[in-house]
Amino acid sequence: MVQVLSFNNASLEREGNTLVNNLNWLVTSDQRWIILGANGAGKTSVLDLAAAWDVPTSGHVTVLDEDLTSADPEWLRPRVGFASSSMSKRIPATETVEDAVVTAAYAAAERRGEEYDELDLRRARRVLNEWRLGDLANRTVLSLSEGEAKRLQIARSIMTDPELLLLDEPTAALDLGSREEILQMLGFFAGNPSAPAIVMVTHHVEEIPLGFTHVLLMKNGSAAYAGPLATTLTSENLSDVFGVKVTVFNNAGRYSAQATL
Repeated sequence: MVQVLSFNNASLEREGNTLVNNLNWLVTSDQRWIILGANGAGKTSVLDLAAAWDVPTSGHVTVLDEDLTSADPEWLRPRVGFASSSMSKRIPATETVEDAVVTAAYAAAERRGEEYDELDLRRARRVLNEWRLGDLANRTVLSLSEGEAKRLQIARSIMTDPELLLLDEPTAALDLGSREEILQMLGFFAGNPSAPAIVMVTHHVEEIPLGFTHVLLMKNGSAAYAGPLATTLTSENLSDVFGVKVTVFNNAGRYSAQATL
C-alpha cells in the first residue's frame, strides 16, 4: 500500500470563487474511490488538481510523491491517466481509434506522421481489445457511438500504464445498456490487484461499479464525509450533502438512491 494522492488543507480559488476549500484527503494505491456531491461541490476541480492540470491556491496537493507547487507537470502528467469529455475534445474527430490510443504514450492528442514503436502499437491494440474496441481500430473517432467514445476515453487513459487513474463521469449521458457495459468493465478492472489507484467522479450512486472501495462526499468544496463505501455511503450522509432526504439501497454491492422532496 503506497500513498499516491494527498490533499493537505488544499484550496483552489478562481475569480474570487472558492472551488476547493481546505480539503484534506488521502488515497493509497490499493483504493478505488468514488467522488459524489451536488453540482458545484468541487468534484471536477479536485480531479484537475489530481491530474496536475491545476495547482492549489493554498495548502498542498501531492501526486505520486510530487508536490504540485514545485513539480514539473510535463513529467508528472503522463504518470496519471485522465479520462474526461474535456480531454477527449482535444482529439481530432478524423483520428483513427488506434491512433487516438497510441498517441497517449507520447503525450500527444493526434498523430502527425510519426513512426511509433512496435511495442507501443502492440500495447494499444491489446488495450483496445480489453475495452471491446479492437474491431473499431481503423474507424474514425467521429464515427463512434457515445458508449464507444466513452470506452475510448478510458482506453486512452490507461495506455501509459498509469500509477493513478482519474475518471470524470465515464458513463454520463449513456443509455442503460451502454452504461451497464462500462460499469461491468470498470468493476472487473478495479478488482484486478495490478490495477492502479482509481478516482471516479459521478453524479449518481447507481453508477458506482463493483470493486470500488471508498467514497468522498463533497459539499461546498470540502470533504463532508470520506471513508469506506459500506459505512460512508449512508442515507444520512447523502441527505446532508444533497440537501434533500435521500434513502440509499444496496443490492449485492450495487447502490441506488431515492429522494423524498
